[in-house]
Parts: sequence; structure tokens; C-alpha cells
Amino acid sequence: MIKRAAYLNRLISKKENGLIKIITGIRRCGKSYLLFELYKNYLNSQGIDDSHIIQIPLDEKGFEDFRNPNKLYEYVLQKINETDKFYIFIDEIQLCYRIKKDGVDESSVPEEDRDLLYTTFYDILNDLMARKNLDIYVTGSNSRLLSKDVATNFRDRGCEIQVYPLTFSEYYEYSGLEKADAWEEYMTYGGMPLAVLEKNETERAEYLKNLFTKIYIADIKERYKLKDEAPLSSLIDVILSSVGSLTNPHKLNNTLTSVQQLKLSDHTVKNYLEYLEDSFIIKKANRFDVKGKSYLDFPLKYYAVDIGLRNARLNFRQQERSHIMENIIFNELISRGYSVDVGVVQVSTTINGVQKKSNLEIDFIVNQGFNKIYIQSAFSIDDPEKKNQETKSLLNSGDFFKKIVVVGGNQKRYQDENGITIIGVIPFLLEKDSVEK
Repeated sequence: MIKRAAYLNRLISKKENGLIKIITGIRRCGKSYLLFELYKNYLNSQGIDDSHIIQIPLDEKGFEDFRNPNKLYEYVLQKINETDKFYIFIDEIQLCYRIKKDGVDESSVPEEDRDLLYTTFYDILNDLMARKNLDIYVTGSNSRLLSKDVATNFRDRGCEIQVYPLTFSEYYEYSGLEKADAWEEYMTYGGMPLAVLEKNETERAEYLKNLFTKIYIADIKERYKLKDEAPLSSLIDVILSSVGSLTNPHKLNNTLTSVQQLKLSDHTVKNYLEYLEDSFIIKKANRFDVKGKSYLDFPLKYYAVDIGLRNARLNFRQQERSHIMENIIFNELISRGYSVDVGVVQVSTTINGVQKKSNLEIDFIVNQGFNKIYIQSAFSIDDPEKKNQETKSLLNSGDFFKKIVVVGGNQKRYQDENGITIIGVIPFLLEKDSVEK
């Protein structure tokens, strides 16, 4: 059994808090397992009988009818009473469609208010939430329908728990491998739970490839009514080929035009990027001007939510270890709940009496209120010139915030002569306090 202790403890801490618990994340990352297995087992251990745990997996054939919100509502009411405590688990809530209310002439309603003519899952959840004897949990795989609308549609009575694929520490704990061997496996196949459970490498790779074609792309195509999936599919390949590179919709569109001979508008590319973000396939990191203390609209960076998915999508061809390590570090920081930006530091140099300005990159800025921590991912800094290159942005930040360089391997933590913390990626990922320590 794969343990998801951090997420389980978060769910336990929110038990019966009067809010709807909204568990989000990419499909097949373990949301259902967390709720229907781990959390249910916890409730059972607390003496709660199965008859008081109402489980509704909307992505299963036998529960298709309950994608109608009215039928879902009726089903729940049939399963509960007014006095006992009940726990409601609804899986993949975004599959619930809206139903037009009876007896209302649409033409008599102002256009801006016509959404009110429909019953949605938000309506029925808000009604159920008002019942003091119900504790409600839902999972969903689309941020547009869930996390972005929590405050509005759940009237400030929803809280989100975002679940990610297995971190390296979770994978290592389950794998039983030596640290170095576990790291090599993780860099290749990532942390999607069912891929981790599959021991046959061929089957594992095939499973990851099929997730894109049979689940993710198919979902997006259906959800956003795309007639042709080829442009989206091509954009996915371009994005995943250049994780951690500075880009923007216009630049990506130029690549699609020159390499794939696709003619799209920048607006279309922007929409496709939003679809991929909403489906939790990629995650963006905004760019922050360290000295100017302001955000820059473009360019920005995109990272794959799981490195195994990325590698499989590219047929394991592009195995740039430095880029893969950077992506894994980003995912680790996000999974720990940090707000993460990428940084830019402007420096001036004078050559032959001519002043020249240039931008240096800081891979990650971890935000902790007014405090920040700068993190640089560098596969190797053994060469003095390489170390100077990797630390130059940190040394020119103009502040005294903590600075960390994460290198490849199992290097123990130490501080160099400039007060910069150097640590190997393996202990960085395994130590829960590696950022603050």
C-alpha cells in the first residue's frame, strides 16, 4: 500500500469543519484512493460504519445517472436521515452537468442572469452542506470548475486540498530501493501511483503514454468541444520538450508554425495553455524581478506536473537530466504548499567603458510572507566556472534572503564561503525541512 500520510492528515484535520472538502488534482494521481480507501479506512477505525459513508464515484458506469444534479441530490437524501452523522464522498464532481429548471421562460430573463435558470452541482452541494449532520467531500480534475470558483459558488464554505503525484520521498518509501536507484527510477517514470505499482517497465511506459491519449486529451477535447485534437497534442509536445524554459504564447505559436506547420492564433495557444493548466497537466511559474520587486507578465515558465508523464509523452527521448531535476524540484516545492516564482536579477557590467545590462535567472523563489528563499537547481558545480555561473544571480540579488543551490546526487548539506547552502537533490527531497533548515 502506498501511503499518502501528508494528504491523509490534512483531510483528518478538516473532518467535520463545516466546509466542503474539495480534493483536486490531475486524473489518476490518487485522489479517489486517498478518499475512498485511506480516509474511509481512517473513518472505519474511528468506529464509523460503512452505512454512514455514502460513496458516489461519478466516473463509474453504475453511477452515470447521478451526473444529473437533481438525481444526485435525491440519491443522497435517500441514503441519510435527519439525526445520524453521514459522510458524503463524491468522486469526479465535474462530470455533473447542469439541468435547466422547469417552468421558466428563458426569454423573460435578462441574458446576464440566464445561468440562474440551471441547477448545478454547486446548488445541490450548498443545500446539502446546510445540513449539520453531513460532512461532504468531493474530488475533481478540473480547476476551472472547482478551485477557481470555490469562494463564489460555495459561499466561502469550501476548502481545497490539491493532490499531486507521488513525491520522491513517497516513492522512495514505497519502492524499497536504495536511494540512488530510487532516484534513477523516479527521474524516468515519475510518481503516478498506478505506474509506480506496475513493476514491468514496458507496461509502466505504456500506461503513462495512454493517460495522455485516452484520458487527458480526450477529456479536454470533450470538455472544451475541440473538433481537432492535433494542435493541442502538438502544443503538449512542444511544452514538455522545453520544461523550465522561458516562453510565452507568441513564442510557442512560432514554434508550432515553424516545426509543426500549424497556423494558430496566439489567443488560441493561450486558451490551450489554460486548458492544460485547468486539467493539472502543466503548472506555470510567474517571473519576478528581484530588484524591481515586481512581476513580469512575460516570459514565464511551464513545468510538467509529473516527470514520468512528460518522459513517456516524449517516448523517453529527451532525458536532459538537469531539466528533469529542475522540474522535480519545482513539483516538490509546490507539493509542500509553497508559492513559487522564478526570479530575474538585472546586473550591470562595464566593458571598455561601455555599460551593459543583462538578466540573470534564479530558478525558484519560495515565498513565505515577507520572507523569501532563493533556490538554484544545478546538476553539477564541480567546476569553479560552472559554480560561478550558477551562483552569480544569487550573489547579485542585493538582499540577505536565504540562498540554496541544489546539486545532483546525495551531497550532504554545507555552506560555502559566501553563505550559500549547497545540498544534493536526494537529501533535499527527502528532508521535510530542507527549505527552511
